[in-house]
Amino acid sequence: MAGSVARVTEISAKSDTSLEDAIRVGISRATQTLRGVTSAWVKEQEVEVTDGQISGYKVNLLITCVLE
Repeated sequence: MAGSVARVTEISAKSDTSLEDAIRVGISRATQTLRGVTSAWVKEQEVEVTDGQISGYKVNLLITCVLE
């Protein structure tokens, strides 16, 4: 019987540029530490506001890693 088991890890990432960049930052950092990363799910998105202007972008990601 073939199959696989995966672990899901939640991380937060931040960018000054955009939500897409925050996702890239998070995935890039996760793959430096975690092996077998196969997908990421954006759980939450948030913008930081300072003086009425967007000052930062934050995402919470669920990173899926297939266990060896």
